[in-house]
Amino acid sequence: MSGDLITISAEGLYVPAGDFYIDPWKPVERAVITHAHSDHAYPGHKAYFAPRRSLPILKHRLGADIPIQDFAYGERFKIGAATVSFHPAGHIMGSSQVRVEVGGRVWVMSGDYKRTPDPSCDPFEVVACETFISEATFALPIYNWESGEQTARKIFDWWQGDHDRPSILFCYALGKSQRVLTELLKFTDKTVYLHGAVASLTRIYRDLGVKMLPTELVTAMDKAYDFKGDLIIAPPSGHRSPWMKRFKEPQTAFASGWMQVRGARRRRGYEKGFVLSDHADWNELIQTVQDTGAKTVFLTHGRTDVLERVLTEKGIKVRLFKTKFEDEEA
Repeated sequence: MSGDLITISAEGLYVPAGDFYIDPWKPVERAVITHAHSDHAYPGHKAYFAPRRSLPILKHRLGADIPIQDFAYGERFKIGAATVSFHPAGHIMGSSQVRVEVGGRVWVMSGDYKRTPDPSCDPFEVVACETFISEATFALPIYNWESGEQTARKIFDWWQGDHDRPSILFCYALGKSQRVLTELLKFTDKTVYLHGAVASLTRIYRDLGVKMLPTELVTAMDKAYDFKGDLIIAPPSGHRSPWMKRFKEPQTAFASGWMQVRGARRRRGYEKGFVLSDHADWNELIQTVQDTGAKTVFLTHGRTDVLERVLTEKGIKVRLFKTKFEDEEA
């Protein structure tokens, strides 16, 4: 629509005043990146702009030589006629919202975000704006998260409940795994064993100062080691893969916001499910929109229909952006 500071194009969300894109999914000249998950940070752009806290992970995933400029949270910089700044999104390490100001008007692209406290990343910051672009991944009233500490207690009790079997927890390699390792510090100091895909990212979190349980690579252990009574963390791709042959009769679990839905664990073939999400729940979505003071909200990827109805009833104008973003937890 004419006058919009951010529009949708075939390449992604586009800011005409700065001639740049936010999390584009096709190669572009200038890409502003909200965070390092692979469905938001694509290779091939001519120039990248990103929050400084995400820089080590972006270079790990996209290459050490990518042409990137990094900025501290809250630091304002110009791209064309647009003034841009990054603000913490609370999703994973380095995740950010993008504030775009043109001629006194302010729009905020939130990226993926959550409000639930998470000791493994910077907390969400409310950014006042006239227009707010929000995800709607878990935009149903059934999604209402417990604290990370409560969920970690359940994971710990499950792990300690069977000392004769390995306990394998499957969760996303970037963000979720490190959050589990941080939350579990409240209950134990035992070593946790990691799949290689989790280990490399966990090392980056440690370098950035995040305190976690001690860890060791699964492959660093002697072949005779049986992992009885141990916790192993692996990405979902490891489930039912040849990698699993290393473990004898393990108990398995999956950590995800989708575990809130009865039957989701069973359909995925895990013995146990733990509700732990890196995204905002239903109440957080509504709270965030109201906290920003936005009069207009664009909704992307998720149950936009239900949230649209509730926000409209609250007097907020709702529009939709159809993006290519896929929820990594799905």
